[in-house]
Amino acid sequence: MKLRNPFQGWKMPFQRETLRDDGIAGVVLGVQSVPDGLAGGLLAAVNPLYGLYAYMIGTFTGALLTSSAFMAVQATGAMAIVVADVGAVHDAKDPTQALFTLAILTGVVMLLAGLLQLGSILRFVSNAVMVGFINAVGINIVLGQLDSFTGFSSEGANRVLRAIDTVLSPLQLHWPTVLIGIATIVLIVTLEKTRLGPLGMVLAIVLTSAIVALFGMDDVAQLRDIAEVPRSLPAPGLPDLGLVPALLIPAVALAFVGLVQGAGISANFVNPDGKYPDASQDFIGQGAANIASGFFSGMPVGGSMSATALVTSAGAKSRQANLIAGVVIAIVILVFGGAVGLVAMPAIAGLLMVVGYRTVKPHDLKAVWKTGRTQQVVMGVTFVLTMIIPLQNAVMVGVGISVILYVISQSNQVAIKQWSVDDAGGVIESDPPDRLESHAVVVLQPYGSLFFAAAPVFEKALPTVTVDSAGSVVILRLRGRNDMGTTFMDVLTRYGESLRDVGSKLVIVSGDEQLNAQLAVTGVTAVVGASNIYTSDERVGATVRRAYAEALDWVESQRGGGD
Repeated sequence: MKLRNPFQGWKMPFQRETLRDDGIAGVVLGVQSVPDGLAGGLLAAVNPLYGLYAYMIGTFTGALLTSSAFMAVQATGAMAIVVADVGAVHDAKDPTQALFTLAILTGVVMLLAGLLQLGSILRFVSNAVMVGFINAVGINIVLGQLDSFTGFSSEGANRVLRAIDTVLSPLQLHWPTVLIGIATIVLIVTLEKTRLGPLGMVLAIVLTSAIVALFGMDDVAQLRDIAEVPRSLPAPGLPDLGLVPALLIPAVALAFVGLVQGAGISANFVNPDGKYPDASQDFIGQGAANIASGFFSGMPVGGSMSATALVTSAGAKSRQANLIAGVVIAIVILVFGGAVGLVAMPAIAGLLMVVGYRTVKPHDLKAVWKTGRTQQVVMGVTFVLTMIIPLQNAVMVGVGISVILYVISQSNQVAIKQWSVDDAGGVIESDPPDRLESHAVVVLQPYGSLFFAAAPVFEKALPTVTVDSAGSVVILRLRGRNDMGTTFMDVLTRYGESLRDVGSKLVIVSGDEQLNAQLAVTGVTAVVGASNIYTSDERVGATVRRAYAEALDWVESQRGGGD
């Protein structure tokens, strides 16, 4: 497989003509990303600063290498929830280094997917799986913030049980903390409806955090209570390679979630030149962003739909806007690091609850539910598993469900049509006969994916051979098929033998020499005879007509021999 050039189509990202528009959009995204980044770290159950650093490094690095001009590569809610469930990080001897190693390993997986040009693999993930997963993630985000929102340390094996524990313990809640959280949510919803727009979210957190600081509410947790906020940028560090085996599956799950979310951006945001981004190149950009994030104290990142929508709605004209956003985040850290430490934890929790609520899409759930029982089951299983088991496992199960669903779908889409040649040499297509008559010539054209799971459906659709089927020829046209596998070869062998046993024969119009070799190796040629294997040429239909004419002659000879 040919590797992709990671710098394919790369252009200088700085453009003077769009600097003003990109500058405004970059400042909006950069300022909004500060509380959002802290919230991402909190959501992942790690030092909130690691979320902020991930936003800074991911946004800047991703903007340099993604095919999408507007994709903002940040720590998404879904990926943060996965990180929160990775025991190999939180139970490690050094959780911090384990987190950074996980980010780098996730980046390596994404980068390899891009270099191997595997952008098309995401089409095998069904919409039912993603709808079930994303909506469950939204609910998990809300439930996961109840401790910070209420000041109560709940207990339970998963977020659902911990939420129940919180609801059943109203007298143990810290109500000043609850009031700050509620006030933050009310302010976010209210201020976003004003001319502030997305910046209303930032102002809401500033106002409620200021209340905590000004009124001396020392019993309400602040960011500085759980993490030191230095007024400096993170220094580079190295991963712990000894942790790679334990982190590999979580890294694959994170890469998968990030790439799926990024693919949604690629499909919905057209580049300034009017072309859609290349998914594989976006994989490369997200992979590089993760590797850089891990080396500079950041958590895993991926394409963020909400951040991308924000920067474009703010007037971005090129990828320069995301580069500016990364610089703005760095400036905020350097200049306002001390003030960042005063951010109230229930304010961040309130922000995340709003994000989680908006992640739940009842319309998508309803749309999938209406598509049929299979989709209902797939979505329901994915949703329930995402709620009760670690998300990295739920992701892998979801992928498995998607593959199984695809196999089932493809195996049931096999159809066989009969081709008849009219007097003018044209082809008429119709349903094949249920039973093969005597001294008949039947040309069959299969449609659909002829892989192993479809073999029983294909075999059942073939005309039944009986003792009354003597002296007939069945011509099977396999043009365009070059790898059918042994399961299908067994079907051809059985059908060829059944025809031979009643004095009829199977003729195969092959697509190329590769299929001919498979027919020979698996014993099909020995059953039907080498003279009954026709290889198609560049003239579509010519070989079938030749096989049909010769079959008619053979049938007549059999009829004459019978007389």
